[in-house]
Amino acid sequence: MLYDNAQLVSLYADAYLLTKNELYKEVITKTLAFVKSNLTNSEGAFYSSLDADSNNASGTLEEGAFYVWKKEELQKLLKEDFQLFSNYYNINVDGYWEHDNYILIRKESDASFIKTHNITMEEFLQKKNTWKEILLTERNKRDKPRLDDKSLTSWNALMLKGYIDAYRVLGDKEYIDVAKKNANFILNKQLEADGRLFHNYKNGKSTINGYLEDYAATIEAFIALYEVTLNEKWLNTARDLANYSLDHFFDDQSKMFFFTSNLDASLVSRSIEYRENVIPASNSIMAKNLFKLSQYFDNIHFYKTVSTMLNNVKPEMQEYASGFSNWLDLMLNFTMPFYEVAIAGEDTSQKVKELNQTYLPNKLIAGSETKSKLPLLQNRFIKDKTMIYVCLNKACKLAVSKTEDAIQLLKE
Repeated sequence: MLYDNAQLVSLYADAYLLTKNELYKEVITKTLAFVKSNLTNSEGAFYSSLDADSNNASGTLEEGAFYVWKKEELQKLLKEDFQLFSNYYNINVDGYWEHDNYILIRKESDASFIKTHNITMEEFLQKKNTWKEILLTERNKRDKPRLDDKSLTSWNALMLKGYIDAYRVLGDKEYIDVAKKNANFILNKQLEADGRLFHNYKNGKSTINGYLEDYAATIEAFIALYEVTLNEKWLNTARDLANYSLDHFFDDQSKMFFFTSNLDASLVSRSIEYRENVIPASNSIMAKNLFKLSQYFDNIHFYKTVSTMLNNVKPEMQEYASGFSNWLDLMLNFTMPFYEVAIAGEDTSQKVKELNQTYLPNKLIAGSETKSKLPLLQNRFIKDKTMIYVCLNKACKLAVSKTEDAIQLLKE
């Protein structure tokens, strides 16, 4: 599923930034390589999913057939390396799936594994690459799972944010290039002149009026894209989409957002999605968006809306916290310090990259290499200097020029 891969990339990006665990970096790079080769089209859009089922060796449809392995098959392919491979990927009771099939599962770090098996890291990594080439060559002979080639705006936006987060942490230019291409796909194919988003795209045609999740996820991704590119087009588009959502999805009675637009055909009742599921609730994503946009544009209406939404769900959060994880993350912005970081000057882009090498979840970034009318950047630009302003509730500490000094202020 595209949305699983998207959210996992974002999660592992922050996990790697926090721990510098090379395994987390490997998960990011391999996941995005998979998305590039299996779930991306020439327009920069992301497909929805690959089927779990495919034909097995006997031509019968079977769950996981493309991905699982029989022990005898692995022994034949890997020969004298089979035992080492088996120990590493648990071709045993732990990796047993069904019908004599095994799933490749790791339970041990590479450092621990080579110590146990008396092998050097260089030799082991070489073996792993060889194993991968052998198994990929063999697997590609199998019937591939069917592709669900529709592109959903909400899921594309989640994957877009995954690429942005990977770029923010790893700095790989390919990732930001892919992100920009997908963002422009959404902008050019899924966004109408009147501010309306389409939900679906397939075979060159955009269809179905967008749902709240499409707006919420796209706004979130565009804000993230602004924070790494400093292109105000993305931030302004995010604000415009938020205003459109308030006009067409907001319920004045409950003070929450409906899942469907008031332009859609009338239903017996319009649902309000606020409990988290496999994807955070569209209302919680939108609330977090409005919180950030209220800071960027000094918009008191956005801020009051978020506060009301959060108070609406607070009683239920206390009863079942795990169903409100994204709301709880938002609540931290109100109960703990949340910083606005404004950077102005010709070296702003470099300062942003340096700042992003430290895990600092309780901040937003506004930046410009020239003068800007953005409220957080007004009167900040000084010719021939690049200054960083760390602010809390619009009260700014003394400006600094060194990134490490700004990071220290954020950690105080």
